[in-house]
Amino acid sequence: MKIMPRSVVLILFSGFLYGHCQVPCGIYDDALRIVQIREDLTTIQKAMKQITAMAADESALAQNQSVRWVQTKEDHANRIQETITSYFLTQRIKPVDKGNKDYNKYVKQTLLLHQVLVSAMKCKQTLDTGHVSQIDDLLSQFIDVYFDAHGKEYLRKLSP
Repeated sequence: MKIMPRSVVLILFSGFLYGHCQVPCGIYDDALRIVQIREDLTTIQKAMKQITAMAADESALAQNQSVRWVQTKEDHANRIQETITSYFLTQRIKPVDKGNKDYNKYVKQTLLLHQVLVSAMKCKQTLDTGHVSQIDDLLSQFIDVYFDAHGKEYLRKLSP
């Protein structure tokens, strides 16, 4: 029997891994969460484009599909917010006291993630794909602050 590469296993079971528990199990895959957020962003952007394209069509089918795309956009923006809040802010980024050498890094990480949360909210409220680009830019900045060289390389290998 051939052993499947780790990335294939992670992709196949990412649905099971997505809602990572808050039990102190020590099983984390930060890079996978970034890949999932970027996939959510791709879906949100596609939904925004589809909704805009169907706006002039008043048929029942177009209205039905538009509602479904709106719900999809909402769901994926919520997933981003859930990952940021429940995974990164709650479990991965540990509070650092002012005066600690890592305090500025902590502040930068939490600030970037807060900005992602707000931009995800704006994705729900609008059809402006600029918010998708903004989240992607913020994620790139977060990656630079959060991951070490090994983590960045692992993320590069996981990314499509």
